[in-house]
Amino acid sequence: MMTWPSDARMPLVCANGQWQTVTSPQPPNDRWLSYGPAMTLHGQGMRNPSVESGNWTATPQDPGSQCRAEQETVVSPGVLSQPQVSEGKPGQPLSLQLLPRLFSIQMSGYCLWTRTAS
Repeated sequence: MMTWPSDARMPLVCANGQWQTVTSPQPPNDRWLSYGPAMTLHGQGMRNPSVESGNWTATPQDPGSQCRAEQETVVSPGVLSQPQVSEGKPGQPLSLQLLPRLFSIQMSGYCLWTRTAS
């Protein structure tokens, strides 16, 4: 599992029950934890993506948390789509598809984001 705090330059990975800074390029991760300010990740529309397109589920980690995603895709070189927003209800899982040619996604809420089988 990984997370990327808004004040960090690099993502953190959970290893042996502790958060550690990632010091080398990592393949796209299929589990992310968001909390606090929105976490911005890059998709396959950029080099060195953090996440892959496909089916994802965001699971709130407390009853009042609401999972929210705002995605932008690459339309053509230098042109991005309008943001597409997906928002769950407080305490309820959110199922969504990370779009092909994903440029970036902002994930928010205290939620565990997991890529699911297609």
